[in-house]
Amino acid sequence: MKLQWFIMALGLAAMGMTVIKNGAFAGEDSPEKPDSTGVRLEKEEFGKTPDEQTVWLFTLTNAKGMKAKVMSYGATLTALEVPDRDGKIGDITLGFDNLSDYLTKNRFFGSIAGRYANRIANGTFLLNGQTYQLTVNSKPNHIHGGVKGFDKQVWSAEPFEREHEAGVAFMYLSPDGEEGYPGNLKSTVIYTLNNLNELSIQFYAETDKPTPVNLTNHAYFNLAGQGNGDVLDHVLQITADRFTPVNEYLIPTGELRSVKNTPLDFTQPCRIGDRIDDPYQQIQYGRGYDHNFVLNNQDGSLALAARVSEPSSGRVMEVYTTQPGVQLYTGNFLDGVTGKEGKAYHRRYGFCLETQHYPNSPNQPNFPSTILKPRERYNQKTVFKFSVK
Repeated sequence: MKLQWFIMALGLAAMGMTVIKNGAFAGEDSPEKPDSTGVRLEKEEFGKTPDEQTVWLFTLTNAKGMKAKVMSYGATLTALEVPDRDGKIGDITLGFDNLSDYLTKNRFFGSIAGRYANRIANGTFLLNGQTYQLTVNSKPNHIHGGVKGFDKQVWSAEPFEREHEAGVAFMYLSPDGEEGYPGNLKSTVIYTLNNLNELSIQFYAETDKPTPVNLTNHAYFNLAGQGNGDVLDHVLQITADRFTPVNEYLIPTGELRSVKNTPLDFTQPCRIGDRIDDPYQQIQYGRGYDHNFVLNNQDGSLALAARVSEPSSGRVMEVYTTQPGVQLYTGNFLDGVTGKEGKAYHRRYGFCLETQHYPNSPNQPNFPSTILKPRERYNQKTVFKFSVK
């Protein structure tokens, strides 16, 4: 299916840089202006799926040497190469060197999680008087879209280039009933790299029946470089005064609890490892951090969600989003799987900051709604901005 009409309908041609709340950059009022040199885009075949679908890999390279690699299987971010304080480029995302490993060693490395990212309790929800049963793939719950979610689909792809940026638009049509979800859902995910060392991800969706939608990118980061030890020395700040506490199955209880006086208080910069093994029950449930934070900005504008720095490399990553929440996950269940360059990824060798709506929202009426209706458009954006100190 050609993407041209759908991309135009979503306003891709008019897509521009955005003034960002709580830390302006990449906008008309930003003091920093993009380099005049264009961002290069390359396309190559990455392999074929068992049913002979071709998977394409796209490499985006900006004028400062930053690279983002994305592939059509799972609309996955396979690599993100950024400079350290000495200008040395390093890959900071966990993943694999070949398609075969993505097909057989699934860890959601860099993929798009959907139709609903995170957990839905017991794989069920009630919508307009009807109970829907989803695939249960993390007993007793449904997680990240099911057994064959968006991370395991081959997406259509259309690359594009503009003066100061380039990217790829991926599209997938999820049929009515897939993994138990109602409605035919058209989803588009657009990755864009510019010369300000910003990688933006835009998420769009339309449906012909009411359905829950919650899309995110599930990249694992290690700012010291992928496979280079754990992330416990990273310093993290999250702009959230509250979080959604969970039960033993990591399902939110419905409470919005203050982070104050808990190990989940990242309102000021804090080393990730300082309290990751605290006896606090919430930490014990997740074997570390695996929690959704209620971002302070709830008006849907693009705002700062988190800032992470890594002392040895000097790399700094800022995360901006329009979403109301962000899930911090510290790779608590990584088990030594072999990744890129033959490096093993052990427990806590990566962290995720999954911008999202809250887990189990379809069963929590007090959470922001995730129900998309016909003639509405799902529209969210996340930006990862890199610098050094």
